[in-house]
Amino acid sequence: MHALVRRPSPRLADGLVTHIERSPVDVDLANAQWEAYVAAMRSAGWTTHEVDPADDCPDSVFVEDTMVVFGDLAVISRPGALERRPETAAAEDAVRARGYRIAHIEAPGTLDGGDVLKHGDTVWVGEGGRTNADGIAQLRALLGPLGADVVAVPVSKVLHLKSAVTALPDGTVIGHEPLVDDPGVWGARFLPVPEESGSHVVVLDDDTLLMAASAPLTRAIFEERGYTVVAVDISEFEKLEGCVTCLSVRLRAAQC
Repeated sequence: MHALVRRPSPRLADGLVTHIERSPVDVDLANAQWEAYVAAMRSAGWTTHEVDPADDCPDSVFVEDTMVVFGDLAVISRPGALERRPETAAAEDAVRARGYRIAHIEAPGTLDGGDVLKHGDTVWVGEGGRTNADGIAQLRALLGPLGADVVAVPVSKVLHLKSAVTALPDGTVIGHEPLVDDPGVWGARFLPVPEESGSHVVVLDDDTLLMAASAPLTRAIFEERGYTVVAVDISEFEKLEGCVTCLSVRLRAAQC
């Protein structure tokens, strides 16, 4: 199991904020938290690969937004925020080096990787501030031949779809209901959680979840369901609407 990660920019505190009030970011603490996040992934058996830094891009640590990976294909995004478009080139180089085929979202489409939630062959894509209908149509055309069912869902209450919901290994979709535009998209598969940051998990393996330390009530729910939880403090990234999923691109294809 492999993952792409990217060190925080020294300009991290200047990152974009859209749905929350700006608060001061401690860049030194953020660097320490990033190191701990990477260490947690490695301790769980993941091999991490660093994308070249993008020091002039404050949000570049949120490397997940640069691409969508499905099977052996990496679709390089076209971020909805102009300021973030320079982040994709080095990320493309890094995923190409891991043996992936490459495709691109082209103008006028926009798409952020954080708007894409996958489970099995279903790919939900949030249509809202950063990802538009044209970007979703392009992704559908690229992933459809690989067997993906690409489903557009509305996003208006948070930055990205995966700011609102992620999925457990068994396919349960978790979210903090006040921030989910339409929980009915997932029907009985939807599990409300009591904390916003409890909505975000990285599946490390079938039994292990990585999540933020700021959601202890949700952690207890997951542990009651039989999961082992690895909790990391990402408070400085949460101030920039970041979460545990944003900080890596998980590569599961065999050629890695």
